[in-house]
Amino acid sequence: MARLGLPALLCTLVALSAAPLAAEHKSKSCSEVLRLYVSKGFNKNDAPAYEINGDHLKICPQGYTCCSQEMEEKYSLQSKDDFKSVVSEQCNHLQNVFASRYKKFDEFFKELLENAEKSLNDMFVKTYGRLYMQNSELFKDLFVELKRYYVVGNVNLEEMLNDFWARLLERMFRLVNSQYHFTDEYLECVSKYTEQLKPFGDVPRKLKLQVTRAFVAARTFAQGLAVARDVVSKVCAVNPTAQCTHALLKMTYCSHCRGLVSVKPCYNYCSNIMRGCLANQGDLDSEWNNFIDAMLMVAERLEGPFNIESVMDPIDVKISDAIMNMQENSVQVSQKVFQGCGPPKHLPAGRISRSISEGAFSARFRPYHPEERPTTAAGTSLDRLVTDVKEKLKQAKKFWSSLPSNVCNDERMAAGNSNEDDCWNGEGKSRYLFAVTGNGLANQGNNPEVQVDTSKPDILILRQIMALRVMTSKMKNAYNGNDVDFIDISDENSGEGSGSGCEYQHCPSEFENTATDHAGKTANEKKSADNAGACPGVQPYLLPVLCILFLAMQREWR
Repeated sequence: MARLGLPALLCTLVALSAAPLAAEHKSKSCSEVLRLYVSKGFNKNDAPAYEINGDHLKICPQGYTCCSQEMEEKYSLQSKDDFKSVVSEQCNHLQNVFASRYKKFDEFFKELLENAEKSLNDMFVKTYGRLYMQNSELFKDLFVELKRYYVVGNVNLEEMLNDFWARLLERMFRLVNSQYHFTDEYLECVSKYTEQLKPFGDVPRKLKLQVTRAFVAARTFAQGLAVARDVVSKVCAVNPTAQCTHALLKMTYCSHCRGLVSVKPCYNYCSNIMRGCLANQGDLDSEWNNFIDAMLMVAERLEGPFNIESVMDPIDVKISDAIMNMQENSVQVSQKVFQGCGPPKHLPAGRISRSISEGAFSARFRPYHPEERPTTAAGTSLDRLVTDVKEKLKQAKKFWSSLPSNVCNDERMAAGNSNEDDCWNGEGKSRYLFAVTGNGLANQGNNPEVQVDTSKPDILILRQIMALRVMTSKMKNAYNGNDVDFIDISDENSGEGSGSGCEYQHCPSEFENTATDHAGKTANEKKSADNAGACPGVQPYLLPVLCILFLAMQREWR
């Protein structure tokens, strides 16, 4: 037998030693991977029974693998769905909190108005009888306008209340001077003396102040709860980018391809991927926190001087006090009016007696007793509602900056912080070595796991930022007792730079939210924008976009 040369001998030894290794890889079972794959509803024919060469894999680590090309594609879709599901779960709780509280407040305010109107009607019928019934439309109109303001807005409360007292004065003046005939022109002259004579005492002034502040605060607060609900709903409708989806696949299912079905992703590894995939949402945090603070400020007003319950419950008594004041001072008021507007014409003798018998206004309003009041609106009180929602608002602060961590805290998404060595790091079962990036788009330039495009503004996310900013501005005005629907609500004079200068509008009902298509801000861009006097957190090239959004909002919610 011919002697083998040294090179040939070495080749033979390598081949002989590699044969058992190849046999070992070929014989490694993928049964556990197959079982889990099928449990998700996938076709078992996609999965190999034993490890195969992984050169076909595009995202997961190549080498010997339990994943076919079809498996990698389906795992990619599954990881995307898993991510959206977990984010939705985090958001749904918060959305439901705001939705349920808005519903309770809305029901409470509407029922409060219904009860106040019913109470006034019942008491005035008993007290003034037919005289009230003949003039009841005046009081019905008052409550119609109050309801319209709460539901729709577009009502100048101050002008509406002034008109109510002017109309009441006309009716009362005719009743206490039923022997005279008054033309419409004469009654217009009477109304000019309202401020000077104060026929109803100080009740109109006090009630106007109380009603305006209370209704503005109540309506604005309810709107704020609705805005929060809608913003959470829209922003959490995540649609991961391709880069995000690749990272999610690598984090969630590539370990299965290596047979590590029970090994969970490292916590910091998950954190980097979530901060990359949720970069847009992170940029909401600053404006969201400002909004929550403004809501808490208005909540304090609702508990105190702007408490709509304490204003509406006794409104019938206050109006009756004003009527009695007019009765008591009717002689002096009439004399001064006659001096200013001229002597009125007497009615014919026959009509005088009939007018007096039909229009006598001698009834006195009986004192009301608290136990006679209708059942508390919505079975609760404003104080209890506000106390509850204040706690929920405090818990909602920093929601968006905490969202990536909260997602990774879900045991389905990552291993706990204590398990840092025996976790999946994207390549194998080992410690994750990269540092965790910050929140928001500007911090994703160096994200080691997700390639994020920080150059594109996401107009859909900006809309939600604008909705929050507008609502925050309205809250500040409501806190100060201003009717936000009839003043300029921009913050140009406040020095805070957070006002929008337009009315709140409903957020768009549909949009497709992306994980990276957002207005990015590098540190240098932000610094130059701030130095240029731009809005906080807004890049100069975004200003035209924001202006367009403001104008659109203003038109829709006038």
